[in-house]
Amino acid sequence: MTPKEKAKELFSTYRYALSIPNAPLGENKDSVAKQCALIAVNEVLGYMGADRGTEFWLKVKQEIEKL
Repeated sequence: MTPKEKAKELFSTYRYALSIPNAPLGENKDSVAKQCALIAVNEVLGYMGADRGTEFWLKVKQEIEKL
């Protein structure tokens, strides 16, 4: 899986989770989903050593920021 694919997957997962009926987010759903995905990536990066895939996750973060 490429960083771009992973970024889209994380964003879509959070967007779907935020799509509950009568959710008060309305038009803010995409923005909140993006922030949730970035929080998840930052958590992963916070627990990784420099040699354990950091470059991949930094690229995922960049792709999420482009969304």
